[in-house]
Amino acid sequence: MSVVALGVVLLAVLPVLAMLGINRLIRRGLAAPRVPEAGVPDGLPWREASIPALRGKTLFGWFIPAGDKAAPALAILHGWGGNAEAMLPLAGPLHEAGYAVLLFDARSHGRSDGDSFASLPRFAEDLECAIDWLKRQPEVDAGRIGVIGHSVGAAAALLTASRRRDVAAAVSLAAFAHPDTMMRRWLAAKGIPQRPLGAYILFYVQWVIGHRFDEIAPCNTIRRVSCPVLLAHGSADDTVPASDAALIYANRPDERVRLVSIPGSHDQYADLPEALETLIAFLNGAMNPDSALARADEIRRCP
Repeated sequence: MSVVALGVVLLAVLPVLAMLGINRLIRRGLAAPRVPEAGVPDGLPWREASIPALRGKTLFGWFIPAGDKAAPALAILHGWGGNAEAMLPLAGPLHEAGYAVLLFDARSHGRSDGDSFASLPRFAEDLECAIDWLKRQPEVDAGRIGVIGHSVGAAAALLTASRRRDVAAAVSLAAFAHPDTMMRRWLAAKGIPQRPLGAYILFYVQWVIGHRFDEIAPCNTIRRVSCPVLLAHGSADDTVPASDAALIYANRPDERVRLVSIPGSHDQYADLPEALETLIAFLNGAMNPDSALARADEIRRCP
C-alpha cells in the first residue's frame, strides 16, 4: 500500500476510532458505582430473595413477610449507585404497619448480576420483575402490591405504574422531573460544554438505552399513572431540586396524586419518623381503604 493510500485509510478510520473512544469514556463516566450490602435486616424475619430478571440475569434481594397470611406488599427500589441496604430505614416501620417488604438491587448494583449498562428503563424492568416475584409468594396478597423508589428508582416506580394496572400504589422519593434536565445538571457539574460534546452525550445515552428522554420522563409518565401516587421530596435537596417534584405534580392526571415536602436533603431526611408516618398513612389509604389511617387529613401537603 502506498503512503498516499495509507494516509487516506487513516483519515477515514481515525474519526471512527476517536468516536468509539469517546463512547467508551461516556459509558465509563456514567456507570453506577457498585456497592455490595454490608449488613442484613437485623431484627426482622427476612429471607434472601433470588429474583429472575430479563436477559437471563438474577436480582438479589431481602424479603420480609408480614406474617404467615397473605398481606399487602411493597417492592422497594434504591437510587443510582445504591443498594437494598440503603432503603433499610423503611423496612422496619413498614413491616410493623403490616406490609410484606421486598428490598432488592437493580442490575449492576449491589449483589445483583451485572449487565451491559444500567438505565432508568432497566430499573423499571427490574421493578416489574420484583412485582411478578412478589405475586408468586404465598405471604403476599397479589392484588395489593405497591412500589416505592428513590431518585432514579422513584422515576422507575412512576414509569412502572404508568405501564401496569396491577400496581396498587406508588411512592416517589426525590424523583427528577426529566432525564434531560438531570443530565444537563450533571454535564454542568463536570464542566462539559453543551455544544458540541454535551449534545452528543445526550443523543448517545438515548440511543444506548433505546428510549427518548421524553418517553420516560416522570413529568410525562405521571400523566399515565392510574393508581394513587405520593410524591415526597426533601425541601433541602440540592441534587434534585424540589421544583422537580412540583413540575411532576403539575402534570398529575387527577387528585389521587399527592405532593409532600419533607425536611432534609436528597438522601437524608431530618424528620424521618414523621415522613414515614405520612408514607404509611398514604399506603393505608391506597391499599387498605378501610384502615383508620386512611383519612385524607393525615396526608401533609406542600403549601
